[in-house]
Amino acid sequence: MKAFYAALADTRATQIAEFAVALPLLLVMVVGIFDFGNAYNLKQKVTNTAREAAQMGASQPTNDLSNAPPASIRAIRDLVSNSLQSSKVNDCGLATAAATPAGGATPWKWSFTVSCGTAGNFVLTVDRGYVFTSSVTAGGTPVKMISTNVTLLYPYKWQFDRVITLLAPTYIYPGTTQISVTSVMANQS
Repeated sequence: MKAFYAALADTRATQIAEFAVALPLLLVMVVGIFDFGNAYNLKQKVTNTAREAAQMGASQPTNDLSNAPPASIRAIRDLVSNSLQSSKVNDCGLATAAATPAGGATPWKWSFTVSCGTAGNFVLTVDRGYVFTSSVTAGGTPVKMISTNVTLLYPYKWQFDRVITLLAPTYIYPGTTQISVTSVMANQS
């Protein structure tokens, strides 16, 4: 009986057992932290790109919007593509994407859609005739501003789904999120 109690009191291998139990949880937490950080970083880069595109679009003339597709819309597409590439973000081939009218009968709204592989589609929408009501009033009436609205929908493939099965083997994580960013700037012409 003494030998049995002595075996129970031996704690030499307990650290290995504790580490084996804690390792999957630690791995999931570390990957989750890095994955969230990467997603946040990507959102910041896409937000800056949308802001640059809206600023450029607001400074472009609107007299070419009756052309199909307008040169000013293609210039915004090229700026978005170049900005993403300079930020080390995959533009998914946006530079060669064709514009499709997204505004129905109005030539002011155009869209570009490209596939980013298994992550999903990257969509750039440019609306040069976006109207919003400003906080500025003229004679007590709020002023309506014609502006450029740039919307980017960028797919983000999470890496978290690769390690979550360590804790919950039957769990199915969706794995992809659309990062949606919108930037609006009043047209200058």
